[in-house]
Amino acid sequence: MTFTTKDIAVVILNWNGKALLEQFLPSVISFSDEAKIYVADNASTDESIAFISEKYPEIKIIQNAENGGYAKGYNDALKHVDEPLLCLLNSDIQVTKNWLLSIVMAYNSEKDVAIIQPKILDYKQKSHFEYAGAAGGFIDKYGYPFCRGRIFNTIEEDKGQYNDTIEIFWASGACFFIKNKVFKSLHGFDDTYFAHMEEIDLCWRAFNNNYKTLYVGVSTVFHVGGATLQNTSPRKTYLNFRNSLFTLVKNTDRNVFERVFLRLFLDGIAGIRFLAQGKPLHCFAILKAHVNFYRDLPRILKQRKHIKQLPNYNNRTSIVWDYFIKKKQKFDCL
Repeated sequence: MTFTTKDIAVVILNWNGKALLEQFLPSVISFSDEAKIYVADNASTDESIAFISEKYPEIKIIQNAENGGYAKGYNDALKHVDEPLLCLLNSDIQVTKNWLLSIVMAYNSEKDVAIIQPKILDYKQKSHFEYAGAAGGFIDKYGYPFCRGRIFNTIEEDKGQYNDTIEIFWASGACFFIKNKVFKSLHGFDDTYFAHMEEIDLCWRAFNNNYKTLYVGVSTVFHVGGATLQNTSPRKTYLNFRNSLFTLVKNTDRNVFERVFLRLFLDGIAGIRFLAQGKPLHCFAILKAHVNFYRDLPRILKQRKHIKQLPNYNNRTSIVWDYFIKKKQKFDCL
């Protein structure tokens, strides 16, 4: 099948985000060519829906019954979307002219590609990459994610160094393209995650089923980031650490218990580091993440039994060791 922009559904998940919709919908409408635009609303209590209905009647609204977070919100909404290509777009993203054309071209030239991410730059500092996804994601052997253009809190300036098209391991949920049939064949996101890391879990499951994820650097979007949960939020720390452990156990190819043991040890060091920085709530968030991980471990192990395992992901790197000990703080140093 040859795709065109008419085959794309741009689906924006919203929860009480009227201000963001007012700010960022105009760029999506202006630059999305012939794509169909949806807003999937997670039971908002503000004036979001009334605003869209009055200002943009051409946008199709999908009304979810509850606020199930990112994962369940999209799972529920995408049951009502039939276009063959899905773009899951955060409400705090400004898109650019022709951002969809290179995505369509990549799908047409790379038949086995299921998931694509564009270049994600920082809306507040447009010369630099944005934390959530940057120039495409990878994962180390202990389940810690990192990106080209962003490793932990070190953000690179965009100098065109990542204007390429390459295979990556995971794509950011901030702007996440996926074939509709693949999303449904993988049963969507794991909605126990609520938010954060669910896109990495989905990409890992896609990898384990022989699908490719691609980064297309000539397509650019600008992301505000932290519009739902700030990077400094203990709640975000909790979700990231808990969901990362879920993802590692569910999907890693081999030596799972050894990797989890070392990962828990490294998380403990991160907790001590938070204490040293005067951030006890973040340390407590990691402890809470571990407690809930142990509680849910039987369920996660049961999920693991139903996921195809491929022992061929080259994840020998420890990004924690490289970044904090070897001081390799940019992707090209790894």
